[in-house]
Amino acid sequence: MKNNSNDYVIRLDDSPLSVAASSWNELWSAQPHACLFMRHEYLAALHTSGSATPATGWSPRVFTLWRAGQLHAACALYLKEHSYGEYVFDWAWANAYEQHSLPYYPKAVLAVPFTPVPGARLLARDDRARGALLKAVLDWCRSQELSSLHLLFGSDEDVAACRAAGLMLRHTVQFHWRNDGFASFDAFLAGLAQEKRKKIRQERRKVANAGVRFRWSEGASIARADWDFFYRCYERTYYEHGNAPYLTRDFFARQATEMPQNWLLFVAERAGEPIAASLIAIDARAVSGIGPLAAYGRYWGALERVDCLHFEACYYQPLQWCIEHGYSRFEGGAQGEHKMARALMPVKTTSAHWLAHPAFADAVDRFLQREGQGIENYMEHLGERSPFRQGKP
Repeated sequence: MKNNSNDYVIRLDDSPLSVAASSWNELWSAQPHACLFMRHEYLAALHTSGSATPATGWSPRVFTLWRAGQLHAACALYLKEHSYGEYVFDWAWANAYEQHSLPYYPKAVLAVPFTPVPGARLLARDDRARGALLKAVLDWCRSQELSSLHLLFGSDEDVAACRAAGLMLRHTVQFHWRNDGFASFDAFLAGLAQEKRKKIRQERRKVANAGVRFRWSEGASIARADWDFFYRCYERTYYEHGNAPYLTRDFFARQATEMPQNWLLFVAERAGEPIAASLIAIDARAVSGIGPLAAYGRYWGALERVDCLHFEACYYQPLQWCIEHGYSRFEGGAQGEHKMARALMPVKTTSAHWLAHPAFADAVDRFLQREGQGIENYMEHLGERSPFRQGKP
C-alpha cells in the first residue's frame, strides 16, 4: 500500500524477520527514548523461540514505512486473542464487550510482549513519519474490523502522536530507582529514613545469616550451566503460581548468543549449591532525556525458600551492582508499591487506546478520566511517603 499524502510506501509483514536487522536497529538507535527491548534481536527471539507467536496468542504484524529505499518508520503490532502478558489491564473492557455479545478479541497491541518497560513503540525518523505510521496502523485496524488498538508503555513522542490522532490516554504507576552518585551501598542507605535503612539492613542480614552468598556474571561470561540453572528457577516460579512460563528456554539461548552484552545474572548459593537466580537486563547506551547506563529488573526464581531472599536477589544485589558500576537507574517493573521501601520511587507511565465502537469508546473515555484523577491522587499520596530523609529526593 501507499500513503500518497506523505509519499511513503507502506509494507505489512507477519514476522519481525521480514525486516533486515541492520535497517530496524539503525532506526531504533535514532529514537530519543529507544527501548532496549525493541531491538530487532529481542523481537526476533520472541518470535523464533515460540514465545510470542500465533500459537501463544500473539500474532505479529510488522508495519514499515519506506521512502527512496530508506526505512522511515516501523512498529511491531500483535493481534491478541487474550490480554495476558501486557501489564496494562483491560479485562473489565473485554467483559463488558462479552456481556453485550460483542467480540473484543482479536484486538491489536503495539507493545513488547511480556515486557512493561517504557520506551518508543513507534520507531520513526521524525514526527511526520511517526504520525503517518500511526495512521496506517489505525486504518488497517478499521479495515480488519478489530475492536481496539492499544499502545502500551509508550515514549513521550508516541504519546504525542497518539494524542494528536485522538487516542485515549491511560496512566499507570511503576517504581524506579535513581543513582544520585552514591559512592557505595552504605552511602545510598545513609540517605534513607532511619526505619527504612534499618529494615533493609535487617533483611540483608537475614539472607547472609542463612548462609546465602551471591555471585554475578555479565554478558558472554554467563556460563551455559548458569543459564540452564536460571531457567529451572524461572520455570519453577511460574508453575508454582499455576501458570506456564511466558518465555521458552530457547528464547534465553538466543539472548545469550545475540544480545549477551545486555544481560547480568545473579546466582544465590548456599553450602556451595545454587538455590536461586535473578536475571537483570542492562543498557550501557546514553539515552537522551533518560540518562545513561540503565538496568531493568526482569526475571527471578528460586528452588529453596529463604526469608527475604527475593528482596536481596531482585533489589539489593542489583542496586549494589548499579552503584559499583556507575549505572544511573534501575527500573523495577510493573506494579509493586512495596518497592518504595527499597527506594524505588513512583513514576507515571502512559498507554494509548482506540476503540472502534463509539458507545464503548465514550464509556471508556469517561472511565479513564476518573481513573486518571485517581492516579494523580495516588501519586500525590505516594509522594508523601518518601523513604528518604527529610530534604532528600
